[in-house]
Amino acid sequence: MGNLRISLFGYGITTRAIAEKFGPFTFYDDNVNKPFTDKFGNKLRPSSEFDPRYSDLEIPSPGIAPGNPLIKKAKHLTSEYDLFLSDSSALRFTLSPKPFTVWITGTNGKTTTTQMTEHLLRDKGAVAGGNIGTPLAKLDENAPLWILETSSFTMHYTEKAKPDIFIMLPVTPDHLSWHGSYEAYVEDKLKPLRLMREGEAVILPREFANRETAGFVIPYDNAGDLAEYFGFDLSKIKFKGAFLLDAVLAMAVGKILYDRSDYDGINSFKMDPHRQEELFDKHGRLWVNDTKATNPDATLSALQNYKEKQIHLILGGDDKGVNLQPLFEELQRLNVAVYTIGANQSRLDRLAKRFNIPCIPSKILAAAIDKIDKVHTHQSIALLSPAAASLDQFPSYAARGNEFKERVKKLS
Repeated sequence: MGNLRISLFGYGITTRAIAEKFGPFTFYDDNVNKPFTDKFGNKLRPSSEFDPRYSDLEIPSPGIAPGNPLIKKAKHLTSEYDLFLSDSSALRFTLSPKPFTVWITGTNGKTTTTQMTEHLLRDKGAVAGGNIGTPLAKLDENAPLWILETSSFTMHYTEKAKPDIFIMLPVTPDHLSWHGSYEAYVEDKLKPLRLMREGEAVILPREFANRETAGFVIPYDNAGDLAEYFGFDLSKIKFKGAFLLDAVLAMAVGKILYDRSDYDGINSFKMDPHRQEELFDKHGRLWVNDTKATNPDATLSALQNYKEKQIHLILGGDDKGVNLQPLFEELQRLNVAVYTIGANQSRLDRLAKRFNIPCIPSKILAAAIDKIDKVHTHQSIALLSPAAASLDQFPSYAARGNEFKERVKKLS
């Protein structure tokens, strides 16, 4: 872009897409040991070589933490959202005309809500992107409506851009080491409020309803609150549990923009795999793949759907040091046995003993499945909902879920 000297921090999906659209540029990455040029002409350099005197604009990969030396040295830090969606023509990247944007955030459920909203509004030209996997640089500039799954990482670095509609799902502690505290995490989640304009819709949990904003605030405690406000009949929506709130929030966007209650549309939405995905073995017993439950709150949501049943629950992985006590307090109220695996197994075993919950140490997923197979019945539920990330034993949460499904299929 003219003589503007642009530095990209981190050789990630977001920054590579920006370079593909506008580059080539110079990347600074912690994993680069000596300079080289990629096949697209971008220069990749070690992070230690970044000198702010020779940079006019620095764009970080959203996941780079605030304490990273690159962030601390930057003088002109600009987020991906500011780059495309700010009102600052000085950036020369801002889209004109800008698409109407819906930002969807929260701790759990934001991916599903984003997908459901795009599904309902596809006939209006909606496309989905952001944290859901498609960077803004890859979205159709001519699409009139962008539905953006928006992470707290992105909002931390965003100072100028704002949504036209802001949707927040419930917030529970997550990414605390990145943000520094739960309070800082919440403040980043709520950051768009200060830029919202009069009449622009803000839907958020009631606990945050008193935050200062010019937007029109619609608070809620649950899906029933929103159904009452928008006039939805919950009995006409097929989704239950946590997914019911996702569906109602998606329908709320359609109601705000087009005054429609699209029950057929929402009920035709098909869930992604790995979120409370039900499957039956050869004996007709129910197994549930909820591998995407990578924190305790997501596991609590899954447990609510099966709380009337006897539950064989597989827990464990990399829990990032989060507080697991609320999860075990809820497990005390249920008919549940836990099968512990992964890096935090010893921690889980101690908690199970403390809360007097039946616990079967299993080390790995395959062993847990074999042990459940011996006691599982048509009246019980076998649930993989680990409340932890997967990278201690698997390449991804999807790999963990795929192994679960494959082993269940092979049970004799």
